[in-house]
Amino acid sequence: MSTAVTVLGLSVLALLLAGYLGQQYLPPPKPRIVGIDLGTTYSCVAVYHAITGDIEVIPAEKNHKTIPSMVAFTPEGYRVGRAALSHVEEMPESTIFDAKRFIGKTFTEEELAAEIERYQFKIVNHGGKALFEVGTGTSKKIVSPEDVGATILKTLRKASEDFLEVPVNKVVMAVPAEFDMDQRNATRKAAALAGFEVMRVINEPTAAAMAYGLHKRDDVENIVVVDFGGGTLDVSLLNVQGGMFQTFAIAGNNHLGGQDLNHRLMLYLQDLLERKSEKTLKQADDIQRLRLAVEEVKLELTSNNSTSLSLHLPSLQKENFKLNITRKKFEELNKDIFTKVLEPIQIVLDESEMVASDIDEIILVGGSTRIPKVREIVGNFFGKVPNIEVDPELAVAYGVALQAGIIGGMWPLKVSAIEVNSRRLRKIQVT
Repeated sequence: MSTAVTVLGLSVLALLLAGYLGQQYLPPPKPRIVGIDLGTTYSCVAVYHAITGDIEVIPAEKNHKTIPSMVAFTPEGYRVGRAALSHVEEMPESTIFDAKRFIGKTFTEEELAAEIERYQFKIVNHGGKALFEVGTGTSKKIVSPEDVGATILKTLRKASEDFLEVPVNKVVMAVPAEFDMDQRNATRKAAALAGFEVMRVINEPTAAAMAYGLHKRDDVENIVVVDFGGGTLDVSLLNVQGGMFQTFAIAGNNHLGGQDLNHRLMLYLQDLLERKSEKTLKQADDIQRLRLAVEEVKLELTSNNSTSLSLHLPSLQKENFKLNITRKKFEELNKDIFTKVLEPIQIVLDESEMVASDIDEIILVGGSTRIPKVREIVGNFFGKVPNIEVDPELAVAYGVALQAGIIGGMWPLKVSAIEVNSRRLRKIQVT
């Protein structure tokens, strides 16, 4: 008996030693499960690396970790991301964006009519579901939000396979916490159309909290996640304990985001330039140049108090326009929008019967939370500095990549997320 125990002990020791030596000297296994954040405005894909435990966002376009969630349907096929962005003014009726707003959702006639007014592309009511009519003449066709999502996901899948140099057909995805089963299933369908097997779907606030390492804490904490992206504002109040995430309340505004900040700045600059040139800006190419310049100005003002702009708009004048824009002016233009960020925060506190001092940590998600004024007003509301250790635009992608690593058994193993809803959640919309 003692001999058998000794042999067993030596065998276990040999296996542990082999595992240790393998980790030290053999190349780590290639990740085969990726995490994808299919966002309303931007999307990205990330992987968890074995042994090092590093999470890496895969460049989906040259020099860019995120791509616009946009597809332009052309007579030759389609273009995705920044290639599609260039078609917004040229082919507005066939360039689809914000498809995530429609995926799997059933609308009333009044709701869909309101959405139709917001977009240049044609939205068709199909039994309460939104479909998109793209193209003209004989090239006209109907596409669904799932088709648009699948096209974006195919681009991310190809980027993953090119980067990792292995086939990638498994994915963990994140969705808004308020997504119902139809919306979650539609997201799964989009992934299947792109050739993915969905291993798990987790809530975006949970993914963000995992990116910040909150799933590894033993104590109980109340967390507010402020997700302010390009097209939406979502606020969630979570209770986190040892890898268990319980969502208490969610609120937000589906039509408030960085695009609204851009629009205000664009109107201001367009008026300024038209008054300088005494002409009206109508040329599609010049409107697109101004639109892209506005985004760059906004990004510059996140780290600088002012920025200079040199812009060539041939339809207005031959010479370049030279302008200086200050952060103060940008904040003045968007003062009411910044104030609206606090509305869903107050709602989730009221719904959870809490006050600001009950919140242990605030984490910021979404590119628009990079804006200093957003961080300032959120910090002042809670009386504490928000956690900004993780790039807010990539936080959800980090979280789903971590969950993908856990599912794939990638060493070193982490605590998985367990999501619990204590009651039927409803997202309270701020109008």
